[in-house]
Amino acid sequence: MISIYNIKPRFQKLLSPVLVVLHRHGVSANQLTICAILLSFVMGILFWFADQNRVLYLVLPIGLTIRMALNALDGMMARTYHQQTKKGEVLNELGDIVSDLFIFFPLLKHEKEVLYLVVLFICFSIINEFAGLLGKVVNGERRYDGPLGKSDRAFIIGLYGLLSYFAVHLHEFSLYLFILINVLLLLSTGIRIHKSLR
Repeated sequence: MISIYNIKPRFQKLLSPVLVVLHRHGVSANQLTICAILLSFVMGILFWFADQNRVLYLVLPIGLTIRMALNALDGMMARTYHQQTKKGEVLNELGDIVSDLFIFFPLLKHEKEVLYLVVLFICFSIINEFAGLLGKVVNGERRYDGPLGKSDRAFIIGLYGLLSYFAVHLHEFSLYLFILINVLLLLSTGIRIHKSLR
């Protein structure tokens, strides 16, 4: 299934020089994970007030790109320099869900016309990650299948921020967009569960 997650190996290759520099300066995988969580918290606050200052919408495409880099780097750091621990795994998985909540929560303010669909989007996003984790529980393989995995959701929210900055408002299409997003999330969750049970 098509997903931005499929380009992750190329993204990681681009980040390899950054990984070497960070390790040389004593940065650990867990520190990168914590940085991603703190960044998401700040992004959520700025996104909340973006309707008062349009430039704050830019925190979404910029911040989410940085967060994706941090998420890639923490895994690379752990694997490359033997920093994989149970604590790190819990921090990484829980951190992703908490970070998404921070970033998605302001949509409840900015998309009041489709409030219930936004609530479903947030809930389905959590369930989608839980379905990915079930794969590891059932057969030892964490599932990241799209079509609306974590990377895809980050891309959509980043695009939302970019369009909002340029005053391209999609409110008249919000109903249809969030219905489509929620359907794709359910499809992604179903695919993850199906592949976990094979």
